[in-house]
Amino acid sequence: MGIPLYVYACVLASLSIFVGVLWDISWHMSIGRDGLFSAPHLLIYLGSAFAGTFAGYQCLKTSFWGTAEEKNRSVHFWGIFYSSLGGLFCIWGSMAALSSAPFDDWWHAAYGLDVEIFTPPHAVLIFGLMTIQLGSLFIVMAILNRADRVASFSDEQNQQRVQRLRLLFMMTAGFLLALVYLFTSEFIDNSRGHTSLYYQVSGFVFPLLLFATGRASGHRWGGTIISAVYMSVLLITNWVLQQFPAEPLLGPILNPVTHFQFYGFPVLLILPAIACDLVAVRLKGRNDWLQALALGLVFAVVYVVAQWYFSEFHFTSPLTRNKIFGNYTWYFSNDPNWKYRYTYGPWGIESAAQLASGLGIALLITVVSTRLGLAWGKWMQKVVR
Repeated sequence: MGIPLYVYACVLASLSIFVGVLWDISWHMSIGRDGLFSAPHLLIYLGSAFAGTFAGYQCLKTSFWGTAEEKNRSVHFWGIFYSSLGGLFCIWGSMAALSSAPFDDWWHAAYGLDVEIFTPPHAVLIFGLMTIQLGSLFIVMAILNRADRVASFSDEQNQQRVQRLRLLFMMTAGFLLALVYLFTSEFIDNSRGHTSLYYQVSGFVFPLLLFATGRASGHRWGGTIISAVYMSVLLITNWVLQQFPAEPLLGPILNPVTHFQFYGFPVLLILPAIACDLVAVRLKGRNDWLQALALGLVFAVVYVVAQWYFSEFHFTSPLTRNKIFGNYTWYFSNDPNWKYRYTYGPWGIESAAQLASGLGIALLITVVSTRLGLAWGKWMQKVVR
């Protein structure tokens, strides 16, 4: 409906990348055996290639067969080519992600299977995947910001087109937020939910993305909808994956599993998002630093209170050891009878003084991150190429 096919392709690629990464993590937890052409890897590479191919085709089409108007609203580079800014991100990200594949295969051959997210080949892959998702975001944003009218459409149809673009933008923002959650989950595991580092990392990562994309969306409930997409895609993917059989193929097997493992119940971003969307209406038109201070404070307070108690409930309660919450999950090489499996270890508890100091730093980080997010969101509202 007046929206180029490559826009849908890049949004779909963004979703494919997220599902592939979550599947790959669950694959490592459940099966352990890895390979260049494992099913999750193929899904990640397919999504990367999909985005790069469609964005590359659009670039070539505009460069050699595009109209003067199409070229004027594109980025001109290397003296020959014309592309949208988002398209360039997708092309570069696709090249980085696909080039990481043989690097990762060589790494495994040289050093064995890794159990960490941040290895050198994974760093290249993560850079590429994040670039693709940002590119998908910018592609939709540019078309939305130009507010072009399709001459053959009625006013109602043009309005529906804008609403669809805004929905695509918020969906892509939710996919990006979910992918960032996966990449930072080592630091915000629920077993660390009573430490200040948990809230410092959260305060740096989530407000930056949530306020940037929420403001850029132009929707009254932008942050709420984006956080709802983030939670939904994480939960649905986890719920679907655990229905399929999987058995460990590496030893030692201390915890025999029979199905893909649930990975990470999402943090409750939707609660501070709702609170901040309510407050943002009252602050509209105010100085951005004042908005950052108020919104950062609201986000920090609601997030800490909600997540402090929810992380404890999720981590320790028998009520969460089921397929809804997924707290039964346990890596197959770990002892299932470990005494700290469902209770806090010494590293997961801080003294009152340490906690107070750490949470004060987390509040400062959250306010600064909120300010950066608002600035980034304002910049994204100006992207038209």
